[in-house]
Amino acid sequence: MRLIIIRHGDPDYSVDSLTEKGWREAELLAERIAKLDVKAFYVSPLGRAKDTASLTLKKMGRTAVECDWLREFPPQIYRPDVKGRKTIAWDWLPEDWTADERYFDRKQWCETEAMREGRVDEMYRYVTDSFDALLAEHGYVRRGGLYLAERPNRDIIVLFCHFGVECVLLSHLMGISPMPLWHNTCAAPSAVTVIYTEERRQGKAAFRINGFGDISHLYAAGEEPAFAARFCETFDNAEERHD
Repeated sequence: MRLIIIRHGDPDYSVDSLTEKGWREAELLAERIAKLDVKAFYVSPLGRAKDTASLTLKKMGRTAVECDWLREFPPQIYRPDVKGRKTIAWDWLPEDWTADERYFDRKQWCETEAMREGRVDEMYRYVTDSFDALLAEHGYVRRGGLYLAERPNRDIIVLFCHFGVECVLLSHLMGISPMPLWHNTCAAPSAVTVIYTEERRQGKAAFRINGFGDISHLYAAGEEPAFAARFCETFDNAEERHD
């Protein structure tokens, strides 16, 4: 089976939709995905993901199943450098989270005081349990760190969602903490991540990332990637986001 995880196009967060550029990205994405023989589509309930998906679905004459667990990963915490207000659990300053070795551990990352207070582990389990339920519907049942290929197939499954929750899904498939993925990778708007199953022994499957955050559909059309999700490349650039 092939999983395709797509981040929404350039967002207009003020109205939970897309910018003019985001709509162009979604159109170019639709041209790319429409060439595939997709078995099923799943989408976040948030507007920016649904709008991104809408052009692909319209082009292919298809519908998508809306999944609450595909919404952007919502838990909030008191980040060490942000006093007096909560912020998203998956955006920390590098000098803070890397100072605690527990954040690199696949079990301990959510056991710190900040994560426990934000009940991040509960939401993580909700998302990953729901993800596993979906994979089971498509023939792959999780057992430990692998999946039983009860109905092995070459179906293509497409998920339209968000960067934060994408990293949760990938961390679950890879058996690692999501913290390095949240902080050391970046999927630009409309980016495509492709994951294949590998069944090296009959009945036992693992998922392997074939491509992460691909935006070749933008480059092929001469469309520059959006800056959303990134921070300033150098601190002296006042026009780029610092925090």
